[in-house]
Amino acid sequence: MSRDQERPRGVQSVDRALDIIELLAGTSPLGVTEIAREVGLAPGTTHRLVAGLAARGWVRQDADRRYAVGPAALRLGDASYRALGTAAAPALREAVLETGETANLAVLEGDAMVYVAQSPSPHTLRIFAEVGRRVPLHSTAVGKVALAARPRDTWPELLAGRPLEPRTPHTLTTVAALTSELAAVREQGYALDDEEQELGVRCVAVPVPVGALEVALSVSGPTERLTREQAHEVVPVLRRIAAGLGDAP
Repeated sequence: MSRDQERPRGVQSVDRALDIIELLAGTSPLGVTEIAREVGLAPGTTHRLVAGLAARGWVRQDADRRYAVGPAALRLGDASYRALGTAAAPALREAVLETGETANLAVLEGDAMVYVAQSPSPHTLRIFAEVGRRVPLHSTAVGKVALAARPRDTWPELLAGRPLEPRTPHTLTTVAALTSELAAVREQGYALDDEEQELGVRCVAVPVPVGALEVALSVSGPTERLTREQAHEVVPVLRRIAAGLGDAP
């Protein structure tokens, strides 16, 4: 018996609609045929579901008759991020207390990381990343952590479809170099941004185990204070704090 056969029709419809929203949340706009293929539904069924979701603002149709996540889903995402940021505030303050540097929480959203919370360093010279700011994946520690969490066989396609713009002379801008970096990140369990996003700034990040979201915890500081050696030394602290975030109700 299939999963759909085991569930009432109303629950089946909810599952199918959520499958479509989750698909569109993680990819570029798709046509009905592509959506149907990805979620395993008949095109007619998919079209009816998508039309219903569009009527409520959960998906939107662009000029090419392709569908993307709509404003209703984005509002829900914003609320989720605010809740996550509020829940993470004590952990971020703990990270600042133990490392002396600015602590950040970022979430993967499409082809960028979005900062959802921050606790500033007490130092006069400190690093700011505004809440809500979107940053590239390839040039940031939080982005590398999120990419490294994806299956290895998806890296070439993911990276080939993204502009690996040189943010500084230190940015990794080739698929080969970044693939090698992601393999190391996956092996060691943390990522370093060594002046790759901004000159004079170093950042170290670890993944946060919070279910379906891809979340990273990081600390950032000036390179003269947050040396490479110190960045590696704070990793156990960040891992412990990230584990606590993942265990939080």
